Amino acid sequence: MSDRERADAVYDALLERAGERWVQPRRERTARALELLADPQSAYRVVHVTGTNGKTSTARIIERIIRAHGLRTGLFTSPHLTRFTERILIDGEPIADAAVADAWDEIEPIIGIVDAELAEAGEEPLTFFELLTVLAFAACADAPVDVLVLEVGMGGEWDSTNTADGDVAVFAPIAMDHADRLGDTIAKIAQVKAGIIKPGARVVSARQTAEAEAVLRRVADERGAAIAFEGAEFALEDDKLAVGGQLASIRGLAGAYEEQYIPLFGHHQGENAALAVAAVESLIGDGAQQIADNVLAEGLQEVVSPGRLQLIGIDPTVVVDAAHNPHGAAALAAALRGSFDIEEWGIVLGVLDDKDAAGIIAQLGPVAAHLFVTEPDSPRAASADFLADLIEAAGQRVTVGRDLAEAADAARAWAAEGDKRAVAIAGSVVLAGEAIALSEEDGWKGGEG
Repeated sequence: MSDRERADAVYDALLERAGERWVQPRRERTARALELLADPQSAYRVVHVTGTNGKTSTARIIERIIRAHGLRTGLFTSPHLTRFTERILIDGEPIADAAVADAWDEIEPIIGIVDAELAEAGEEPLTFFELLTVLAFAACADAPVDVLVLEVGMGGEWDSTNTADGDVAVFAPIAMDHADRLGDTIAKIAQVKAGIIKPGARVVSARQTAEAEAVLRRVADERGAAIAFEGAEFALEDDKLAVGGQLASIRGLAGAYEEQYIPLFGHHQGENAALAVAAVESLIGDGAQQIADNVLAEGLQEVVSPGRLQLIGIDPTVVVDAAHNPHGAAALAAALRGSFDIEEWGIVLGVLDDKDAAGIIAQLGPVAAHLFVTEPDSPRAASADFLADLIEAAGQRVTVGRDLAEAADAARAWAAEGDKRAVAIAGSVVLAGEAIALSEEDGWKGGEG
């Protein structure tokens, strides 16, 4: 069996477990599995990242700046776009198939032990995400890495990733999402997310609503953790359009960084970079040591964030963004208005049925000259007809495509008919992954298709 086949077999074994949407507040079971493995998550320093939107991009920027310091890094994010090994990066690259398989061989003997203990207690077996977290921690210890940048799966307090002790807790903007699991107010959601703050840790946060900020400040104070907020202790002072991205001037915790080039579009990505800089300052020098200019420049200039305003087609221009809730859609709309020399956007939209489709459409509708709706390749996809009805009720033009290929072909043909027209594909991480694969298959960057 080849290494790729062995790794694919690991993913198949994970898929046999309760899926990622099966969430219970029970991180103790992940902790038990890790205990039997001698706690691999204690073998490196940890930067723990949570929030509602922007946490994946922020985590990627943090990882790249840390790596520019000459440290070996791990990065654990979710979900993946095309292949599950993207979720565990070692030194910026998807984990090797052999490393996945070897780590699975290491943890497999303990799975039966923990599952048996759970059965005896009347609980469900270890889930997909619980086991994936254990796998990531073990693989990063085996690498070994110096620092793991760790993205929360959902919430914080009882998330499987919270079995690691974060040296730095990072909070991207907190908004309403997963209300059925995290709470029906911003304050309740913030309380769950604040669970990643560990005693004596350093904490950095994006700008938050008054409710979320109050919760984060209170929890940090209770746990003796130093907390810094964007806008007060650090900030994105200015951002300017540049070829392929932007120039961001950042006031960090320890100093100023003028006109740093970031190859990412959107004001929100400049804010993510400011948050990442504060996080790295907190890790490297407890917030008191400025990052060397050459190190920061190397880190920021080489940042990539797949599926986040990613250019996947030219002639016509096509970008893809994983925005899947109203907050993310608002950031995308602002970026489409401000970061591109485009007069008319055609937006291909596909949403999962547990998301606020009306809220997403309300944010993206005003920036769209034409909307093309489809269904992500998921059993949880909202119907294209349902989306079309919402859009027509708002008085906007809409075309229905039964799959992404059909919708994208229609959108690209529409864009090719006029000057300064382009296409954005958004609404779901699943759809974003499909779009990236389709663009490569059909050669959108080569003008084919």
